[in-house]
Amino acid sequence: MSQLFGTYPRIRRPLPPQYQAIFARQYADNRAGRGSVNSLAQRAEGWMHRQVARRGRPGGDVLDFGAGNLNHYGYEHGFARYDVVEPFKLLLEDAPPGALVEDGTFSYVHDISGRTYDRIFSIAVLEHLVDLPRDVARCASLLKPGGLFQAGIPCEGELGWTLGYMLSTGLAFRLKYGLDYRMIVRHEHVNTYRDIIAVVGAIFRQVSVRRSWFPAPLKHASFYAYMEACDPRAEVVASLLG
Repeated sequence: MSQLFGTYPRIRRPLPPQYQAIFARQYADNRAGRGSVNSLAQRAEGWMHRQVARRGRPGGDVLDFGAGNLNHYGYEHGFARYDVVEPFKLLLEDAPPGALVEDGTFSYVHDISGRTYDRIFSIAVLEHLVDLPRDVARCASLLKPGGLFQAGIPCEGELGWTLGYMLSTGLAFRLKYGLDYRMIVRHEHVNTYRDIIAVVGAIFRQVSVRRSWFPAPLKHASFYAYMEACDPRAEVVASLLG
């Protein structure tokens, strides 16, 4: 595991100038589901949102790590506090009315102090993190005793996921801009499915994973996976956080 941890922090591949000019708005449109293809992608991602909300324990204090435009907010009910981490402030402009709590909004998970959570969850976030072990360790340190870490992740690095985005978002992107969407994915997704599972498994003692049913709940045939973890390894967390 030290060998994997030694690959972090990772360096994000730079975007060519023609991509930089459209990246921020394209990313915001994708997260908000604007356009028919983006809307279909958001509906497919709904599986991850439903898994997180359905399998999470009701009530308590929760942290939406990488909240985007707060599109998960409507899936959760009965919480005492709903805090969010989101560095890309443009996304928060699309938050549903009443969903954003100013005193519970942070740019980075490492900015949080004096608060702990019953649940910390993320949807389509972990694949983007250049310092994944340290960020997951910080989440682990913010959990209350018995707290739950949850994540919905794409099966990045597997054939099903790659074909899925190339024939949907990737095709629409090429038709609209005449550019290869793989450049965006390679810039954004610095962690594969296997990387994420390995890192979370090294930080938590108890980890379970289930794949989405579409197209099939099998390796190289599913688009998404749901993961939950508890019981952090205190010594690993301490070493990663210094």
